[in-house]
Amino acid sequence: MIETPQSFVTRQECDKVTYQNGFRRPHGEFDGWQRYSSTTAQGSIWLARDTSGPWLLALDHAGVIAEIGIEASDAPGPGLARFRFASLAQLYGVMPRVYELAASLPDAPLQEFLHRTKNLPKTTEAERLVVQRVGQNIFRERLIKYWRGRCPLTGIVDKPLLRASHIKPWRDCENDAERLDVHNGLLLSALWDAVFDGGLVTFGDDGIPVFSENLSEQARARLYFDRPVALTDRHRVFLEWHRTKVFDVKASDAPPAD
Repeated sequence: MIETPQSFVTRQECDKVTYQNGFRRPHGEFDGWQRYSSTTAQGSIWLARDTSGPWLLALDHAGVIAEIGIEASDAPGPGLARFRFASLAQLYGVMPRVYELAASLPDAPLQEFLHRTKNLPKTTEAERLVVQRVGQNIFRERLIKYWRGRCPLTGIVDKPLLRASHIKPWRDCENDAERLDVHNGLLLSALWDAVFDGGLVTFGDDGIPVFSENLSEQARARLYFDRPVALTDRHRVFLEWHRTKVFDVKASDAPPAD
C-alpha cells in the first residue's frame, strides 16, 4: 500500500534523490506519488514509498523504459511503468541512468539544437558551419551521457581520447533528427574512431567488430576490445547503412595494407 500522504521524511528523501539526479522541478503529490521533471531531460518521473518499506519509481518515457534494463513491477500508479526497489540505495543506484537516458532519448538533443539555433543566421556557408558545430557539440554531450562517459568497446573514460562517432555521417543524414539521434552514434576511443570513420571497421548486429581486409594485421593486433558494443535495434538500422555505404568503401580508396 502506498504511503498517502507522504511523510515529511519520505518527501525529503524524494526531493533529495531527484535533485541530485537532474529532476529538479517538483510538481506536487498525487495519491502518494511525488512528480518531478527536468529542464534538460524529457518526461516525468514519480516517486512513492510503500508502507511496508520498498521505494517505487514511475516513468512515462518509453525510451527510458525500453533501455533501463530493469524489470517493471505490477504496482499500480502513474506513468507507463513502475519499478520497485527494496532500499533507497537501490533507487539511488538507478537514478543516474534514468537521467542519462531521458536526456538523450528519443529527441532531446534535437530539441536543444532547434532551441539554440532558431535565431542563428544560416544564409552563408560560414553561418551554416557555425550551426553545424552547435549541433555536433550537443551530439557529443548527449552521446557522452548515453554511453555513460566510456568507450563501449574498451572502457576508456578519458574524455580527450573519446570521439563522438556518427554511424551515418552528418553530411549524409536526411535531416537534423537523424543527425542528432544518439542511436546514430558510438562513443569510441580515438583509434577505434579513426578506423570506423575510415571504413576499416564496422560492427555486426551482435556488436562484435568486423575488420576490413584492407586493415593490416599489425593494426588489427593493436585494436583491443573488452566486450561487444551493446546495441539497440535503432543502432542496428544505422549500422546496416554503415556496412553498405562506408565499410570497405572508404577503405578501398586507401593504400593497400602491408
